[in-house]
Amino acid sequence: MTDDAPSDEIAEIEARIEELAEIAERCRKFILASKIAIGGGAVLLLITVLGLFGIGQAAALGSIALVLGGIVSLGSNVSTLRQTESAIGAAEARRSELIGRIDLRLVADAPMKLV
Repeated sequence: MTDDAPSDEIAEIEARIEELAEIAERCRKFILASKIAIGGGAVLLLITVLGLFGIGQAAALGSIALVLGGIVSLGSNVSTLRQTESAIGAAEARRSELIGRIDLRLVADAPMKLV
């Protein structure tokens, strides 16, 4: 291995961590949207069951579909978020390991060059 190999691998790992962080952020947004869909569907179903505002059976079916779709989306995105966070943790551990292997020296310890 050359001296550049660990730093190149560290740079690749950091790029991967950034990609995973973007995926995690997208999952968080979908989780929020799923929770909103579940809440909105539940409220619409309650309004339909109580007979408020005179909305019909189509609204009841739509609200049930909204709740079920929100639950499925929530479960899927929570699972993906957990996997992504696990991958970020593994990548950060690998990065730390590589950094630990590099023989770092203080600038004061570096040989002086006279120009």
